[in-house]
Amino acid sequence: MLFDEWIEQAYAAGASDLHLEAGTPVVVRIRGELQTVGQSVAGDTLAQVSRNLMGEEGWAQFAARGSADLSASTGGIRCRINFFQTLRGMAAAIRLLTPAIKDLRACNLHPEFRKLLDASTGLIIVSGPTGSGKSTTLAAFIEEINATRARHIVTLESPIEYLFANRHSFIRQREVPIHSPTFEQGITDALRENPDVLVISEMRTPEVMRLTLDAAETGHLVLATMHSSTCAEALTRVCMSFAADVQASVRAQLADSLVAVSCQRLEYLTAHRLLVPRCELLLPTSGAKGTIRAGNLSQIANILQSSGEEGMWTFERYQRWMDQVTEWVRPPPAAALRKAAEVPMTRSASSVRAPKPSSAGSMPAAPQPPRTAASPSAARARTSAPGPAEEVIEVPAEEMDLAALAELAKKVVERKP
Repeated sequence: MLFDEWIEQAYAAGASDLHLEAGTPVVVRIRGELQTVGQSVAGDTLAQVSRNLMGEEGWAQFAARGSADLSASTGGIRCRINFFQTLRGMAAAIRLLTPAIKDLRACNLHPEFRKLLDASTGLIIVSGPTGSGKSTTLAAFIEEINATRARHIVTLESPIEYLFANRHSFIRQREVPIHSPTFEQGITDALRENPDVLVISEMRTPEVMRLTLDAAETGHLVLATMHSSTCAEALTRVCMSFAADVQASVRAQLADSLVAVSCQRLEYLTAHRLLVPRCELLLPTSGAKGTIRAGNLSQIANILQSSGEEGMWTFERYQRWMDQVTEWVRPPPAAALRKAAEVPMTRSASSVRAPKPSSAGSMPAAPQPPRTAASPSAARARTSAPGPAEEVIEVPAEEMDLAALAELAKKVVERKP
């Protein structure tokens, strides 16, 4: 309960991060500034909270390594947590994630970003400094595909930050090192798993970058994040991660497979009291491809500046668009998240679709009959099959919950016993 209170208070204050340490007051980061918001946390209390979150197996691994990464949800708020040891004892750095990801509009991104997902192959790089919302933008891309296209999406994350429910797409989320020992092994395995979209939470090593470029060249749409302050810096980091004798081939591979590079920073809108991403976007025009192949990455800024009509954005041009927007999507209040979190998972994740109403109009839901004592025979679901063309399935109303209803609807649609 204490951990829930810390998270809820930090979220209500508009914090992006929460810092805890034994013998130190609770600290939050609001709009980039650290603020003390609570009394000192006892070391025993923090250790007990951490142990409950990690579980016994995770606690044993933490004791051996001295650090641990995990993600958790509390009160409807999703968190990414890093536990570590300090001179004072136990400590934790907690990133509060956007509570609900629906689409790019919900992330307050420009509508033009949707066009990037029209590509069926290639590489989309989402970059930015630490804490700029890269993971949230990546999740919005996934949800945008999930809502509009039937694709097989495989994600490699460390740790898993956002949880997705299959809608039009089929999403397989894998966590490193739980489901795959390394990103390198995970990418290699993913290419054998028939994905349409491969999502890599962060490109860190040259080997991961090489495998990412290979995947983008072999008929997959690859989405990946990396740290940088500009689009040019992101491309430079990729190219300079390789030995000098192979950089020319890497630049050619990058130019051929690139779909887009975006770089974002969080901008606080005082009038709206809201953090909104301000973006730079590079598209693979012929001029951009030629510049990348030639290694003249310092000229990327000039290409961005002169290619506004081709759909590219500089930070300054994007800022002018932001100044014209009057309505922004705001995150839900903590009370609404807490109420939503009380709903059982089977309700919120149900994918059963109700039948379409007839042309005569919608049929009102039948009222629930009063609860009565059930006979032993009525306590079980009964089936009768008068003919091969139809099937009658009866379920007592007093025993019907949402999970049973979902299973019943599936049987009716698939005509299975």
